[in-house]
Amino acid sequence: MALSELFAGRESDLEDMQDRLRQRAAAEGLPLAARTHTCNSRLAQELGKWAESQGRGDPFRRAVYRAFFVEGCNIGQVDELMRISGAAGLPAREARQVLATGSFSPAVDADWERARVLGVTAVPTHLYGGKRLVGFASYDDFLRLIGVG
Repeated sequence: MALSELFAGRESDLEDMQDRLRQRAAAEGLPLAARTHTCNSRLAQELGKWAESQGRGDPFRRAVYRAFFVEGCNIGQVDELMRISGAAGLPAREARQVLATGSFSPAVDADWERARVLGVTAVPTHLYGGKRLVGFASYDDFLRLIGVG
């Protein structure tokens, strides 16, 4: 879906949000390309759970970040996810089987249910000691969240 559709009537909010995100990413040295679309990440989440079970969770998450936020790939497409899995050192044939069988779908459902129970409605959301930090936050924001700063 085009972000302009998703944020119809709130285009200035979208521009402000993207500007803040670019500034935060730059401050942290993270690559970030301009985005015009969003996509369904459900299948990527299922593969992420599988990657964790294979000891490849971090490489997979990094590959998904790069594909979506830097390269602008549609991480809702199975062929893209196969490429991403390979980049993370995971066998594409097994990744395809995971998606075909939905074997990690219950784990993702459980994560979504936990988020619902905790009142999480945006990503990222960080919870600590009954407090919540939503959005791409600075190091100082995290220090305040945990009561250090």
